[in-house]
Amino acid sequence: MITPDARPRLAPKVRLRFDAKSERFMLLYPERGMELNPTAADIVQLCTGELTVAEIVAQLAGKYAPQPRATIEREVLAFLASLADRGLLRSEP
Repeated sequence: MITPDARPRLAPKVRLRFDAKSERFMLLYPERGMELNPTAADIVQLCTGELTVAEIVAQLAGKYAPQPRATIEREVLAFLASLADRGLLRSEP
């Protein structure tokens, strides 16, 4: 489960790459890939294992103001949970 205190990072088999052809970021993992929209790419780029989810939300709240922080937190947690469910993200306490 992803909590605000968790420090998310990509799983070892997952790589974030910029695709020059589509001009979008992609998550690449064995035999698959996932094209990310700009907001998802912003989230994944912050998932280095150094920042907590709360710190990621704070950075995104500054970038995406005037969106309510609670909305950003809810959407970030849902997105990170979906990545974790697919085995693409690890969370360290």
